Amino acid sequence: MTSFAGNPAVDSLHRLIDNLMHHVSALEVTHGRVPAVHRVVNDVERIRNGIERLKIDLAELAPAGVRSSAAAVEKIQIPDSDYGIDFWRDVDHEGIAGVRRHA
Repeated sequence: MTSFAGNPAVDSLHRLIDNLMHHVSALEVTHGRVPAVHRVVNDVERIRNGIERLKIDLAELAPAGVRSSAAAVEKIQIPDSDYGIDFWRDVDHEGIAGVRRHA
């Protein structure tokens, strides 16, 4: 069982799903891998995967102070100065029509 420290609800879900899987495994031993038991095994695995996805989502939603500083986005400085005329060569104005006239 993996743990998501700091979230008792997720830890509780893990304990419950582990307990459920234990009982489903006991049914599988008793009745074999018949379709009904197989469906329940698949359902439990799907729920377990959902809990793992929940852990990932909760980690992504953690407050900024809790997340690592590596996740911070680098800001790019854009100068306020005018660009040279060569920068705009071969560029049309935005909108319906450009400045060039096509013959």
